[in-house]
Amino acid sequence: MGRLCQTEGLSEDQTEILKAVRQFVDTRIIPVATELEHADEYPQEIVDGLKELGIFGLMIPEEHDGLGESLLTYALCVEEIARGWMSVSGIINTHFIVAYLLMQHGTPEQKQKYLPRMASGEVRGSFSMSEPGLGSDVSAIKTRAKRTDSIDGGGYEITGRKTWLTNGGTSNLVAVLVRTDDDAEEGTSVHQRMSTFLVEKEPGFGETAQGVTIPGKIEKMGYKGVDTTEAVFEGHRISADQVLGGKPGRGFYQMMDGVEVGRVNVAARACGIAHRAFELGIAYAQQRETFGKPIAQHQAILFRLAEMATKVETAHAMMVRAARLKDKGRRNDVEAGMAKYLAAEYCKEVVEDSFRIHGGYGYSKEYEIERLYREAAFLLIGEGTADIQKMIIGRRLLEDYKLR
Repeated sequence: MGRLCQTEGLSEDQTEILKAVRQFVDTRIIPVATELEHADEYPQEIVDGLKELGIFGLMIPEEHDGLGESLLTYALCVEEIARGWMSVSGIINTHFIVAYLLMQHGTPEQKQKYLPRMASGEVRGSFSMSEPGLGSDVSAIKTRAKRTDSIDGGGYEITGRKTWLTNGGTSNLVAVLVRTDDDAEEGTSVHQRMSTFLVEKEPGFGETAQGVTIPGKIEKMGYKGVDTTEAVFEGHRISADQVLGGKPGRGFYQMMDGVEVGRVNVAARACGIAHRAFELGIAYAQQRETFGKPIAQHQAILFRLAEMATKVETAHAMMVRAARLKDKGRRNDVEAGMAKYLAAEYCKEVVEDSFRIHGGYGYSKEYEIERLYREAAFLLIGEGTADIQKMIIGRRLLEDYKLR
């Protein structure tokens, strides 16, 4: 193991967990990732192995049968998993965000109902904010939950179309953000007219619950293996106790809290991919010879390797800082936004430099860097584009540095 992406101040437990995950990645993920990715095949054996390691319950409290670890531990594990294959980290991340939403905002009954089974991997989570044509404008969602008396004790009927659900097919619990105008007082903001519902369904495609259809996988240029889907709601009846936190009108703020930790996760993914791209680039540069010597001895390649390593280290440090701030209970929207923005941009640059080092072979599907090149593009838009991150960062900086 090289010197990059080392983290100071870890406990013995954190160190052992990371060691186990790293070994799993090196022996169980990297050898099969490219083949599975090209086949767009769901990595069931890998997922089963991660269940055995306890990764699905990594941050879930011990009282709910999880490991009770920190966001930092989780982010470092994601970094290692993404270094092996980013799609696997996506399978874990959406599950984790739903668990986080339950831990932070769920009622005691909701926590007891779902968290122990999420820790074991029996319940698999996905979450849904986006809709076709929506982009980053979450406030413009059209999917609605209307009050109905057709359910004992009162409930709702959800109608609308959601998209970009990672794990939409394999999950059996979906946290869905919808409008609940019936519950809002006149004059309340659009953000206070949103609620998060915990929708149960069967894994698979087609009609997976009453009024819930998962049409099929969205075909993507990268991020394969993991299923990304739409979800169509046509009068899905759901009881009022499935509103996250028990009260409507809090969904926007709940989801933004989840996205904040999700941005730390995306930063960790970017760090993992960049680290792997560097490993591949520096190894190839020492094997490939031109003009009678390894290309690593040419100054142009040596400088490129130095720049790549510096970017990998910088992104890792910012990701770690953002995670540690959240673990301390402090607001980290600026730091998470900065980490996600910088890590994603640096990841793209490091992967492209490694691609250039590989020369023509980098364009061949036989080489791992070809897959990383396609995966890096996703991180530029996932959990908010670079422009969205800069808007968040800039607005907060104006608050902090407001002229007196």
